[in-house]
Amino acid sequence: MRKTKVLFLCTGNSARSQMAEAFPRRRAGDRFDVHCAGFEPKGINPFTIRVMEQLGYDLSDQRARDVNEYLGKQHFGYLVTVCAHAEEHCPKTFLGISERIHRPIEDPAAFVGSKAETLARFRQARGEVAARIESWLEELELATQARL
Repeated sequence: MRKTKVLFLCTGNSARSQMAEAFPRRRAGDRFDVHCAGFEPKGINPFTIRVMEQLGYDLSDQRARDVNEYLGKQHFGYLVTVCAHAEEHCPKTFLGISERIHRPIEDPAAFVGSKAETLARFRQARGEVAARIESWLEELELATQARL
C-alpha cells in the first residue's frame, strides 16, 4: 500500500511542525509518510526536544528544513499549516498538493518567561498539537469507513 505524504508547515520549523510530524509518524506511520518544514528554519528548539522526550519521542535526529526542499518537488496528499504566518505566506495553489488544512497553534517559542514557564508553554503547545492530530486522524478514519 502506498503511503500518503503529509507536510506540516510553520514559520521556523522549530516547535509546532516538529511536534506535528512526530505524532502521526508514530500513530499512523503505516498510512502516512510525514514531513515538516518552515519558511524560515531556525533549528529545533531545545524545549521542543525536551517536551517530546517526556512522551518517548526522540527528535535528536531531526533537523529544521526549508519548505523549498519539498514544494514543487514532491506530491503531498496533505499540506497542514500550523501557524497563521505559514497560512498567509503559503501560495494558495501549489503543484503537487492535494488538500490544504489550517490548524493554527500559538508559537511556544515566542513566549518570554522563566524556564519553568517556558517549559509549561511548550507542554501546552504539545498537548494542542497532539489533540489536533488525533482529531484529524479520527476524521480521516471516519471518512474512510463511510466510503466502505
